[in-house]
Amino acid sequence: MIETSIDRSTIVDEPVHTSSFQEATYRKVALRFIPFLMLCYVVAFLDRINIGIAKMNMLTDLRFSETAYGLGAGLFFLGYLIFEVPSNLLMHRIGAKLWIARIMITWGLLSGLMAFVTTQWQFYTVRLLLGVAEAGFYPSVILYLTYWFPNHRRAKMTACFQAGIPIAGLIGNPLSGWLMDTFHHVAGHSGWQWMFGLEALPTIPLAIGALLILDNSVSSARWLSPQEKQLIVHELGKDEKTREHMPLLKVFTDGRIWKIILTGFPAMMGLYVLGFYLPTLIKASGVTTSTTVGFLSAIPYLVAVVAMVTFGRSSDRMRERRWHLAIVLLLGAAGLTASVRTSHSVVLTVITMSVAAAGIISYSPIMWSVPTAFLGGAAAAASIGVINSAINIGGFVSPYLIGWVKDEFHTTDPAIYIVAGCLTFGALMALSFDRKLVSR
Repeated sequence: MIETSIDRSTIVDEPVHTSSFQEATYRKVALRFIPFLMLCYVVAFLDRINIGIAKMNMLTDLRFSETAYGLGAGLFFLGYLIFEVPSNLLMHRIGAKLWIARIMITWGLLSGLMAFVTTQWQFYTVRLLLGVAEAGFYPSVILYLTYWFPNHRRAKMTACFQAGIPIAGLIGNPLSGWLMDTFHHVAGHSGWQWMFGLEALPTIPLAIGALLILDNSVSSARWLSPQEKQLIVHELGKDEKTREHMPLLKVFTDGRIWKIILTGFPAMMGLYVLGFYLPTLIKASGVTTSTTVGFLSAIPYLVAVVAMVTFGRSSDRMRERRWHLAIVLLLGAAGLTASVRTSHSVVLTVITMSVAAAGIISYSPIMWSVPTAFLGGAAAAASIGVINSAINIGGFVSPYLIGWVKDEFHTTDPAIYIVAGCLTFGALMALSFDRKLVSR
């Protein structure tokens, strides 16, 4: 099993470190890992959601129905579900360096294969395998951050890492739209085919970067001084005293874990309404070119970057999770509900979807501070995998629901209302959390 700390027998029980030294140490660690991990997540999330931009031409070229698109988009999460817990447990044993590199190479190859899809079954198969390939990346990073940052600093760090989601939308949507317009019919291929192929290329150098940049443990980090290692291990040790190391099977029956899942499932439904249907909603409001749709789709993600870091920092500073979680989920519900009434206006659609994105995308960094506060070791690895697997089923449900509703009723409005209602339910579940559990 991978070592996650240095030998504590060599460390005094109460090392004395100034606040400036503490801040400098954690800043050093953050600058080492967070920008790189965020960049990896930008590429990963872009390869996951660029199908939302491709949809504008892909469905016409391949003669897919809205239901077929929704099913294919959502099948990614079934592959994710099946392999997530095993992947996270393997990362805990093998180490982040090799495991994250492996994940990036396989997801890059499969994402590139999307360019050669011609039938529904090929579409379904590649999307399912893409989920299998990427399973474990996100929860592996969440677990990895517990090896370096104490709980009271982790919501902010998780928010910085997860800024990859809105940045992927901010950069990726305009880029994807531009690639589709620019490369349309180049060498006889559609623009969406070029987009899938070109956007898969960065995964190879990032895999090499993972081998060079990531360290599996504090003790193996040659770039940290003995005093800096001492500080980190001591603070992680204080967190460890409050954590449980339960049998792995008990993770699947722990009521606290399932309560977290009931708040996260609606959040994932909302996240992939943004990821898979935001470009379609903007196009329906009167925008014509893919490039313009891409740029306008980036605005809600820009708002979400600021909101996510702000909410994460506030939650850490106040050491409060319940109300922060409830507020961001209600914000997402309000934005989605309002978007139904503003679909006639490009400006109002962008504004309401920006409100929705600010709430929905701010949820995860705060939520992941909860299970990692009370579980440690293999139980933490398993719980992160279980939670992420279960909530990501929401990523299957919402695209399929919207596609089916659109085919049956020729409008997405009822499906958007359902997702908003689920977000409201998630907010109520967040307020039912044990106050002591979410105040660390």
